[in-house]
Amino acid sequence: MSAITDPPKGGFQFSQLIYDTRYRSMTIQIVALVLFLLGVFWLLNNAAQNLAALGKPLGFSFLGEAAGYDINQKLIEYNNQMSHGRAALVGVLNTLLVAVLGCFLATMLGVIIGVLRLSSNWIVARIMTVYIEAFRNVPVLLWIVLMMAIFIENLPTPKAFRGDNATASMWFWDTVAFTNRGFYLPKPDFLSGSMVVVIVFLLSIVGVFVFRRWSRKRQEATGEILPNFWISLGILVIPTLLVYFVMGRPIGLESPELKGFNFKGGIYMRNSLIALTLALALYTAAFIAEIVRAGIMAINKGQSEAAFALGLRPNRTMNLIILPQALRVIIPPLISNYLNLTKNSSLAIAVGYMDITGTLGGITLNQTGREMECLLILMAIYLAISLTISTIMNWYNESVKLRER
Repeated sequence: MSAITDPPKGGFQFSQLIYDTRYRSMTIQIVALVLFLLGVFWLLNNAAQNLAALGKPLGFSFLGEAAGYDINQKLIEYNNQMSHGRAALVGVLNTLLVAVLGCFLATMLGVIIGVLRLSSNWIVARIMTVYIEAFRNVPVLLWIVLMMAIFIENLPTPKAFRGDNATASMWFWDTVAFTNRGFYLPKPDFLSGSMVVVIVFLLSIVGVFVFRRWSRKRQEATGEILPNFWISLGILVIPTLLVYFVMGRPIGLESPELKGFNFKGGIYMRNSLIALTLALALYTAAFIAEIVRAGIMAINKGQSEAAFALGLRPNRTMNLIILPQALRVIIPPLISNYLNLTKNSSLAIAVGYMDITGTLGGITLNQTGREMECLLILMAIYLAISLTISTIMNWYNESVKLRER
């Protein structure tokens, strides 16, 4: 009697990479990746050889040379004797300033306009419709230029504030001046002991987040709703004010004053910064409003009717039932609009605002002739900013998405 055994298995053969379905897809991906990297390497090598033939070998030493030009809006110390790298950093900060302010304003306006467009009031809903259609169907560059023209033509010049027969006056107890050159705001003046007040204020912000988190869990467990707004306001303001007066009011305000031909002191925001930020925010808000409207309409109307039947008021229904669910629909397209706003800030050069495109991609590029290096750095900076925004928003989207039990 003889035993029947399985035929011996053969070893791995290279032909399996093509004919075996277990390995075929991986083989194709590896080949595609290698061909792509070879193509990129060939392009970069070809560009480097051509630049070397022109007497401009690829290099970034120009970033350490003196820039020799001024920047009209800056968040950090800078003068024309500093390097091109420092000028690029000032431009990056100016870009981030517009992006952050623009995204914040666009979100606030977009949510309000999107909700108002669903209003039962016929006039309000139609006005919002006209706003949305007007802004999103006109190129953003035209809105930026128009906003700049409005500021220049309608706001008073600094000399209008001078003398006994002044035709213009400052606002908010003579602390804020709106001129055609820009806005002048009071600047915090930090004295001895001010750090304690700042630390207490930061701790109060943390306390607000902790309280809101505890309040939400308490509401989910008991159904009781606390006056979160007033309690949060108390946590934020009362400890800071108490420490502020106990420490002898160590933080003052430096108001702008008219000296010579212009205002001195305070915080100066150029009209180009204001015009660019407002135009980008108003333009992007029109798109966000439609996203918000679509998100709200995606929620079954029966949920609103059930909430009303339980006695919830419309604002409670919107805050507790509709918006939390609509956020899961709203956030993914919202990320794209934040990215678009950030990239559209490169149009700042149209109104003379010196962002990263105006500094590194404009004056530095023209002065040094290093177009390849400047463009590579510009692309890397915008890529880094966009990926950072995407990462933060995707993390937030993950935190609010519906979790199955």
